[in-house]
Amino acid sequence: MVQVTATELKNNLGKYLKKSEFEDVYITKNGVIVSVLSNPNQSRLQLLNDLKGIAPDINMTDDELRNERISEI
Repeated sequence: MVQVTATELKNNLGKYLKKSEFEDVYITKNGVIVSVLSNPNQSRLQLLNDLKGIAPDINMTDDELRNERISEI
């Protein structure tokens, strides 16, 4: 977890946008967390990593996994 003040974020936005690709960046104002920068695909990436941990021999693309799941519904 990265925690940064709003002023620091303003002064170094590019740096923290890059960090937010890999981990959440918590933005504080007066010591209170007011916002979070996060990768919108993070939960999807985590799910794929979890699936690979369960079944390491999966050789399917993201689209193939999605279509397989949809066909089961």
